[in-house]
Amino acid sequence: MTSAAGLFKRCGCHDPMTGRRLGSQCPQLGVRGHGSWYFRLELPPGKNGRRRQLRRGGFASRKAAGAARDFLSNPTTLDGTSGSAVTVAQWLRLWLESRENLAPSTMRSYAMHARRHLIPNLGRERVTELTPARVQAMFTSLIRTHAATGRPLSVATLQRIQATLRVALNAAVRRGLLASNPARFVELPSGAKPHPVVWTPTRIALWQASGIRPAVAVWTAAQTAEFLAWLHRSEHPLYVLFHLVALLGLRRGEAAGLQWADVDLRARTVTVARQVRQIGKHLELAAPKSASSNRVIALDHTTAALLQGLRIEWLATHPGTSEPVGFLFPDRSGAPLRPDFLTVIFRHLNSASGLPPVRLHDLRHGAASLSLAAGNDLRTVQALLGHSSITLTADTYATVLPDLAHHAAEATAHLLQDATGTQSGRRRPGRRSRTGRSTRIRHHR
Repeated sequence: MTSAAGLFKRCGCHDPMTGRRLGSQCPQLGVRGHGSWYFRLELPPGKNGRRRQLRRGGFASRKAAGAARDFLSNPTTLDGTSGSAVTVAQWLRLWLESRENLAPSTMRSYAMHARRHLIPNLGRERVTELTPARVQAMFTSLIRTHAATGRPLSVATLQRIQATLRVALNAAVRRGLLASNPARFVELPSGAKPHPVVWTPTRIALWQASGIRPAVAVWTAAQTAEFLAWLHRSEHPLYVLFHLVALLGLRRGEAAGLQWADVDLRARTVTVARQVRQIGKHLELAAPKSASSNRVIALDHTTAALLQGLRIEWLATHPGTSEPVGFLFPDRSGAPLRPDFLTVIFRHLNSASGLPPVRLHDLRHGAASLSLAAGNDLRTVQALLGHSSITLTADTYATVLPDLAHHAAEATAHLLQDATGTQSGRRRPGRRSRTGRSTRIRHHR
């Protein structure tokens, strides 16, 4: 589907016979929502006199593609408006329409921030007249307005709104509408991430008496073992899934996305190659959160035996097959489980078990702590969790369990005692005893 104005529509469908991409020849392009709009712009000839063209695509509508084409051909105008008069609302809409290669969740987040916060508060402002003070005033107003309604915006939400505005205005800087980005200088309340703490007897007593609980808490090794044992006795169908999350530190989307092709029982490994991503009611299979999240995890003998049992169950219900296929934990239709369903079912199981409350994601924190308590170093835990940097592992997940903390304290004390040659409780070297004899320092060779 083409246009004489240099606008055309195309899609990524392929010819089933040749495998070639149909592009602008796809017969489904007339269907609403199928494909996206592109524009073609003639540029001045190069130094060698050759013809040059600029082509951009990914626009949701013909109008958006035309507006982008017109703006690039004459950066001082947008939708027929002088560049100096382009409003933030106009710019945000064009910017959103022209986003390419973004994850659907990211695009959804950008659009929500623009619709709910940025356009209502900054939409009438001219882009060329935006200042750090004006942007700061908008965030101050957001904070006060939402606090007054009893629904304050979290620091994380404010930071994400700022990030959306910063990315959008960076594009405006590249187009010459701004000399610098005023969103860079916004000051927001500090929002240090709460570090995980362990459910000690004191914290449990406080929670039982007052309902007060830590923002992020993890179970001890004994509590985790108690939960898994209770789940096993209950013969819950998702026992193996929660076992994998608790020991391997899988994210809920990674656990839901595991397929039998990812399991190698001979080598005792599981490959994390995808995640189930949920956007509203829609599910999609996507790459893991980062390149480091695509990882191969070694399995202990117990976990491998659980997966072997799951494999035997699958083969018993699918006679005539030699190897299981599909998802490890499918729903009744064979599709992957919804991540939000896993969160809800875990919350119910946590409550029924009688153990102090944790979030499903806190099992991931607990897996890191258990690995550290077992004597593994941070590099090993980083690889287990699929973090891109060891700093993130140390800052966020290196929760020290009480037994490990006491062991470290005793080890430090023994190191000092060995260096001084004394034992705990003995008199200091050189001091006189009641008999008048001097306590000698014992030298170690």
